[in-house]
Amino acid sequence: MRPPQRSAAGASAALVLAGALVGALGPAAPAAALYGEADLQPIESNLAAKPWVEATAASGAETAGMAVDQDADTAWLATESGPGQWLRLDLGGAYDNLRKVHVTFPDPGAVYQYVVEASPDGESWTVVADRSASAAPGSGGVDLFTQPGTRFVRVALTAASPGATVGVSELEVFNYLRDDVVLGADLSWMDDPSGRQYWMHPQAEDRGAGPHLLDVMQDRGLEYTRLRVFNEPRNESTGNPNTVPYQGPQRTLTSAQWVKERGLGLGIDLHYADSWADPGKQPKPRAWAELEFEELTEAVYDYTYDYVEQLVAQGTVPDKVAVGNEIANGFMWGSEAIGAPNTEAVHAGANPPYFRDQASVYQSQPGGGILWQYRYAEDPAERQLYLDSWDRFTTLLAAGIAAVRDASPESEVELHSVVGRISGMGKAGEYWKQLTTRLNAKGQDFDVLGLSYYPEHHGSLEQMESNLHTLATTYPQYRLEIAETSYPATGGGTQPNSTFPRTVQGQADAIQHVFQMVNDVVDNQGAGALLWEPASWQSMFRSVPGMANTSEPNASIDVYNRSRATHVVEDTVYTAVETGGDPALPETVQVLTTADGTEAAVPVAWADLPSNATGSAGRVEVTGTTEYGEVTAVVDVVDEFAAVACDTEVSGTHYGPLAVTSGTTCLGEGSRVYGPVNVAGGAALVTDGARITGPLSANDAALIVLCGTQVSGPVSLTGSASVTLGDPVLGCEPNQVSGPVSAVGTNGWNVIAGNEIDGPLSCSESEPAPVNNGTANEVKGPRSGQCAGL
Repeated sequence: MRPPQRSAAGASAALVLAGALVGALGPAAPAAALYGEADLQPIESNLAAKPWVEATAASGAETAGMAVDQDADTAWLATESGPGQWLRLDLGGAYDNLRKVHVTFPDPGAVYQYVVEASPDGESWTVVADRSASAAPGSGGVDLFTQPGTRFVRVALTAASPGATVGVSELEVFNYLRDDVVLGADLSWMDDPSGRQYWMHPQAEDRGAGPHLLDVMQDRGLEYTRLRVFNEPRNESTGNPNTVPYQGPQRTLTSAQWVKERGLGLGIDLHYADSWADPGKQPKPRAWAELEFEELTEAVYDYTYDYVEQLVAQGTVPDKVAVGNEIANGFMWGSEAIGAPNTEAVHAGANPPYFRDQASVYQSQPGGGILWQYRYAEDPAERQLYLDSWDRFTTLLAAGIAAVRDASPESEVELHSVVGRISGMGKAGEYWKQLTTRLNAKGQDFDVLGLSYYPEHHGSLEQMESNLHTLATTYPQYRLEIAETSYPATGGGTQPNSTFPRTVQGQADAIQHVFQMVNDVVDNQGAGALLWEPASWQSMFRSVPGMANTSEPNASIDVYNRSRATHVVEDTVYTAVETGGDPALPETVQVLTTADGTEAAVPVAWADLPSNATGSAGRVEVTGTTEYGEVTAVVDVVDEFAAVACDTEVSGTHYGPLAVTSGTTCLGEGSRVYGPVNVAGGAALVTDGARITGPLSANDAALIVLCGTQVSGPVSLTGSASVTLGDPVLGCEPNQVSGPVSAVGTNGWNVIAGNEIDGPLSCSESEPAPVNNGTANEVKGPRSGQCAGL
């Protein structure tokens, strides 16, 4: 691209402070300050918020999308009870660097037991987080994992405490910048240094990296440099040869040596023009302007082959070669412009000035301009003009691609275009369909689909991300690159179609969001992002006051070396207490090292809670500090933990058998039953401070909760979906049972804790096995089966 009025002047910047991303840690900040301030954190992206992600559920599917709507007050709610409820996300494609999942639940006073699973195909699943043994109440959890190739993420609820609302409020899945996403820049103007020196810290005793621009950029993490090539550099207005052929073939050969000497990746951007080539102007090189089309095609092949061969011969094999620059309207325009309406880019009066002023030369023979004017033409002759222009354009492209393949088989080929915010994907869809179909028919193809992104020209980040997603899913055979981007650090306000201020911080944030956008392309198709001339255009440098021809970088330059996470932290923990209670905060949280995927526990120093913080219902957040950054404890204060609603209440004294055949029957404080109690399939029994004189049995009951209850007789539970026999953690007092207790085939929530049992305790075939949540039972008989350790 060539935006208007390019300037090589350095930039000044305002100082700003911005909120930091949390949960990830990158390389340490430099010891000496850079110009301005930019609070840079590793890139972290919640993929669940992407518009292409689909949520489905085992039941209540109509509300599944509410778990990814970024609204904590809405939730997916299961419409069926019992174990086996799940929420599943289809991320639209596989990702290799997912590292964190954050789940929140609708009921702050409940215990949720669940596992998080990952899958590449929605068929085979791997458990990446297991909280199926959770015993403490809390409305969420953060888990860390490493599972390359994940496309599907599923939260499977194995159980929930009695009375809990079964569902998920929010499910977030976080993606981090991959190592193979190339962060680079077009630094072609470095062949015109004008005596300028670049230093990391020019005013310090130790100036750091310098004086070459590449030294400073590489020091901050630059990985790749693109260099443009003009055939025979000319003045854009007059068409006369430039006195010094900046960015000409020979000077670019030298620049390529500078790049490769430093071990950086090398990209070559062949403009096939003597001056700027972009969507609004694509003049043929003067030496080729009067060639007939067949000769022009041969010239493209010969020139491309010869130049790439020179690069290879001098030991600077390009990693990638772009055949043309921003070729959305074709390239090497010629006589096809004559007579074409000026409603599209290619017409006789198009830029640059010498294209129209010397039309007898530059418009004398056909070239590769696309005649979009005739795309919808009803006149067969005009429609044919459109199709013929595509054939010429792709013939020239095929020649250039073939030459790159022949001269340097190991180099990748890129085609670099744009998607306009106004024409959008409608025109771009036609462009890539015509291009790929015709290239393939000519026996050629490319590797990387490159696009420019400047918000003032190409729309918002959301629009661009949507375009990238459409291209990635339509053309999965290609990797996608933002071949050019930039953002200013000065000027006040924001750029059109952007929310970022034109400050050093805003520049850093805008660029990081472009990196993130590329990294979030499905199936790891995002190849990289290149800043366009960051030392000169919308510059990341400033001229140092009082030091002639000396530049220093903005703090925003650290987007290159501080955008990747080295560690990911369990940054949020959840707990709940009843009013007046003391929350128990964990002594450690988990941290994941991205280099090898290992996890370790790290100590947390928690701030003190304010006095009377739990005196009334609500939410309290406590900040903790670790060596990897701050973490947050979310403490939900509830008047009482989740409880089961009663359909029928039995108070006072009941004589004779009590049959619970449907709904939920509750026996409250002081209730007495003289006789056997039987709970039928699908029904529920809840007791709190009651007394049962007689046996208690349940077969396939929906729920059994006994708290602080005396049972004079055996307790026999078979096939029940939720069993609680005492659970002090949730305020359910232990029971006294005069007789044996058995649980067979119970499933879901299974807690038997703190009870006095005057007889044997046996459990079998239950899933999961019953637990005591840290409060052992006092059993006078033998303990056997799954209850042997209770």
